[in-house]
Amino acid sequence: MEGGTQYNPRTVEEVFRDFKGRRAGLVKALTTDVEEFYQQCDPEKENLCLYGFPSEQWEVNLPAEEVPPELPEPALGINFARDGMQEKDWLSLVAVHSDAWLLSVAFYFGARFGFERADRRRLFNMINDLPTIFEVVSGTAKKQSKDKSSMSNHSSTKSKSNSKATQRGSESQAKYSRPQPKDDDEDGLDEDDEQGETLCGACGENYASDEFWICCDICEIWFHGKCVKITPARAEHIKQYKCPSCTSSKRTRP
Repeated sequence: MEGGTQYNPRTVEEVFRDFKGRRAGLVKALTTDVEEFYQQCDPEKENLCLYGFPSEQWEVNLPAEEVPPELPEPALGINFARDGMQEKDWLSLVAVHSDAWLLSVAFYFGARFGFERADRRRLFNMINDLPTIFEVVSGTAKKQSKDKSSMSNHSSTKSKSNSKATQRGSESQAKYSRPQPKDDDEDGLDEDDEQGETLCGACGENYASDEFWICCDICEIWFHGKCVKITPARAEHIKQYKCPSCTSSKRTRP
């Protein structure tokens, strides 16, 4: 197992980077890589855990053998409930336990390297600014994003050519980039402020000005292209794009 046993972040910023990397890996497992994750969680296998790593990768594996382990361990036996629950409920449950594990790892580092009260508070505030994995998996983060950007998504849908995909630039950049300092065009300020909060439906983070992104034709949620493994070239050939959640919701299990 990759494990991260040789990696010990010692500052608030390093612990937060570690947290974000592990979180990104777990979000990937429960969203874009959900098919592979589902298959690896065979209930016939032994107690399995879902690990996220600072490298933004994930792994399903047995728990560490040493006691106590180098780091806090994720929830044990996530595979046993796979076939006894609705898939969405099972993924949400794994997401909740993954959120708890991420916090335990972050504050384990904080305790190990003697973070004082102010540092612990700052670390928690940095973590709390991100949507939880549960919010991303259950769709809560998407709903918040949709509520904030529904008007801009509606108007943008009509202006895009071929597919919902677009490189951030020209009109799209003006609609989704962070608000610029006040100028004479006061009419657009409120809209920019709201649209600047638009979040990616997969990772839950804001759009960067230089990143490709794509909108689902079903739920009208925007995603970083890299989060859903769609490139600009590939998007040109997609007539109707369905995000992983909308695709998986129609999937039937044998």
